[in-house]
Amino acid sequence: MKKISVSLSGHQTSISLEPEFIQVLHDIANKRGMSIASLVAEIDSHRQINTNLSSAIRVWILKYLCQKN
Repeated sequence: MKKISVSLSGHQTSISLEPEFIQVLHDIANKRGMSIASLVAEIDSHRQINTNLSSAIRVWILKYLCQKN
């Protein structure tokens, strides 16, 4: 696991993800011309209240990659 820090709604947040997920998150953000923090904020704004952010990011990445194939 690796931690990344991002600012969400003005609050610093640490997210623990496997390095592979962080790399894919970085790649997707670059392809979309945005920062990782902006992409994480977008994912965060759509997640269900009872889902933790790390899990929401993993599921979002999976769905994103499935849509690309």
